Amino acid sequence: MEHYAELLIGGPWYKRFPSWRDAAATLLVLAIVILLGSGAHQMVAPLVAAQQPEISLSPSALPVYALRTTMRMLAALVASLIFTFIYATPAAKSRRAETVLIPLLDVLQSVPVLGYLSFTVVFFVSLFPGTSLGPELAAIFAIFTAQAWNMAFSFYQSLITVPADLDEASRGFRFTGWQRFWRLEVPFAMPGLVWNMMMSMSGGWFFVVASEAISVGKFQMALPGIGSYVALAIQQRELAGVGWAIVAMSVTILIYDQLLFRPLVAWADKFRFEQTAALVVPRSWVLDLFRGARLLRLLGEPIGRAVQSGGRARLALPRKSRWRLVFELPDRAGDVAWFGFLLAALAYVGWKLVQYAAPQLSWGDVTIAVSNGMLTLARVVILIVLATVIWVPIGVGVGLRPKLAEKVQPIAQFLAAFPANLLFPVAVYLIVKFALAPKIWLSPLMILGAQWYILFNVIAGASAFPSDFREAAASFRIRGWRWWRQVMLPGIFPYYVTGAITASGGAWNASIVSEAVSWGPTRLSGSGLGAYIAQMTEAGDYPRIALGVAVMSVFVITMNRLLWRPLYAFAQRRTRLD
Repeated sequence: MEHYAELLIGGPWYKRFPSWRDAAATLLVLAIVILLGSGAHQMVAPLVAAQQPEISLSPSALPVYALRTTMRMLAALVASLIFTFIYATPAAKSRRAETVLIPLLDVLQSVPVLGYLSFTVVFFVSLFPGTSLGPELAAIFAIFTAQAWNMAFSFYQSLITVPADLDEASRGFRFTGWQRFWRLEVPFAMPGLVWNMMMSMSGGWFFVVASEAISVGKFQMALPGIGSYVALAIQQRELAGVGWAIVAMSVTILIYDQLLFRPLVAWADKFRFEQTAALVVPRSWVLDLFRGARLLRLLGEPIGRAVQSGGRARLALPRKSRWRLVFELPDRAGDVAWFGFLLAALAYVGWKLVQYAAPQLSWGDVTIAVSNGMLTLARVVILIVLATVIWVPIGVGVGLRPKLAEKVQPIAQFLAAFPANLLFPVAVYLIVKFALAPKIWLSPLMILGAQWYILFNVIAGASAFPSDFREAAASFRIRGWRWWRQVMLPGIFPYYVTGAITASGGAWNASIVSEAVSWGPTRLSGSGLGAYIAQMTEAGDYPRIALGVAVMSVFVITMNRLLWRPLYAFAQRRTRLD
């Protein structure tokens, strides 16, 4: 009956017996399962520290390396998605939790990948001795730190800008907190979250060399993957190896774009908040194939019903116990107690850090780190301004045209994923040949990966912009600069702020691999805080690594508090799609 009802309303017709779509979809699913299973088996193989796997520069090894790298990135992406739901939700719903979680997220975003590896790699290796799982988890965690913060900021931005009429409708239906989360907040955030998942995947590629070719002081570990392949090619000055790595990256990005992200973009389009149907919707041949495969539809229906039942379940938080109702503090007293506790905790942590670092550091070390931080700050500000001027108009143009977005999507993913390390040969050669100043000409490498956060978020904002708003603007003949100022810029502003925050943090993070570059024995340093942390990481100087990370965190938090947080509040107050 459901099948015939769907036909009556113009839905697709599916044959009752298996077709070529069923065979193709089944083969595709089996191939993916076999590949993932093979990659997972290799990741838990036995490992002897003295006999680490040898990295080969043969192009024939790249398919296996690409599979291993993709497995690590997908594992980190799943962990990032879980972290996003758990972390961003209380930050958006609780004022007191927000005062802790959002500044903490600023700090976590500002800590470079090398900073995490410096203090976590030994922990993961010792956690699973004798197997590859320890180093694999260290690499996955490093990639996670390049993915999670962007997604958490995106979900947080969506939760604080849920339109008032949707909020009132959920209250009218008496949704519980569980139902509201899965039936309102997650669907509303999904279009922007999918684009940020793509950006996060690309961010993982950007730091794949540091994640797979682990080098912290005397500890050296190279895991089979494209990142370690690139590191070896750079060390041996093999331009052919760099070229083969670029080809492998391109093919890998194209494959998972077609099999994962393009279907997600097409599927998430149904969650766009608008009152009129979009004129053009994104399409995916993989999604169309699965929807047309009757066998997979029959197998997936029980899973779909179970997921829908779980989202619709009237689960509620337990009621406040009687003693909490009696002793619960008023708002003002509660705030005083809460902020007093936070100040005491910060004072204790600061005192412990000073106690640890004071015997080995001096005020001269602090002065050097701060002066390097000022140089990196100037670079970040200039590069973010340039990226905004260039990519906001382009992102709006792409986001408003779904067919163009389908063509631009894999290209943008590849450019965003392009590791700065692959440009080291060109950068070093040009700077040395023309006697250029490294302090100036190494700076563009910082924005190479960070600028795409702005582009992807602007595309997400323009794609989610309601068609009825655009039609109303066209009816009132709002054009030119007035259209930008009164229609489009306010519509994409929350998304732009999210992209700018993560781009700023990404630029600080990218300074680690951009301010100190090498090509074989040739090494160039552009000075700055990134070069300082990279130098101390190579030397295994943990106190000065901690000092550099702390100074970078202070700069990022100060910038966020003085600039980006007020813009976030303005976006929440003035540019909601209500």
